[in-house]
Amino acid sequence: MPDITIPNQKAVEKSIKSIFELLFPTTHSFTESEIECNRTALQNQIRDILSCLTDRNEEIAMKLFKNLESIKEDLINDADFILASDPAATEQIEVIAIYPGFFAIFCYRIANFLANLKLPLFPRMITEYAHRVTGIDIHPLAFIGKPFAIDHGTGIVIGETASIGNNVKLYQGVTLGALSVDKSKASKKRHPTIEDNVVLYAGCTILGGDTVVGRNSIIGGNVWLTESIAPFSVVYHKSEIIVRNQTGFNEPINFII
Repeated sequence: MPDITIPNQKAVEKSIKSIFELLFPTTHSFTESEIECNRTALQNQIRDILSCLTDRNEEIAMKLFKNLESIKEDLINDADFILASDPAATEQIEVIAIYPGFFAIFCYRIANFLANLKLPLFPRMITEYAHRVTGIDIHPLAFIGKPFAIDHGTGIVIGETASIGNNVKLYQGVTLGALSVDKSKASKKRHPTIEDNVVLYAGCTILGGDTVVGRNSIIGGNVWLTESIAPFSVVYHKSEIIVRNQTGFNEPINFII
């Protein structure tokens, strides 16, 4: 095995964007021969990028491109699920072309495939690229079922050992994290399990490897959860908002925190 060095970040980003364009050519209409030519050139590009990480670079590049159509099918199902979940989405191509949540899922599904082949560094570079451009942080070794929907998405964190079932929807600011960052727990399940058909609303935080959100449950906005809940549960945070007339109200409202 060659000495591992970090691949060029710009080359990684370019290759990921090129894979996206290959799967979803939203700005061009390519002929079959052009598609095949682009595919071959891109496979060679990925192989060359991986050469500094593993001596299995040709094998891994070949496996990735052999499975791209299957990954695309999963992504189409993700896009349709987002479309069906979001009243503001009007058509599938809108979701694919401009939704940051969909792009983060795309990067995750590519990175997850490669991470499961025990490829170092490259999968994390892919998901960190998605993190930088979308604000959505998904570890490539997290398990995410199909289909999966992210709406808005900014601030979402999904940890390495999180497990997410099928037909799950996440909104902005959701955290699926660990109860602690103790390095000695690196090999253990530290992140929660989210079962099928669950909705996690904005700002909720779910922590711990033993925490299971049962199927068909709804977790409301700003909920902090560190224990398991049964299937078909609704969990919500109740806060008090006081509205009063300004007449006779002498307390300053221009305070600074």
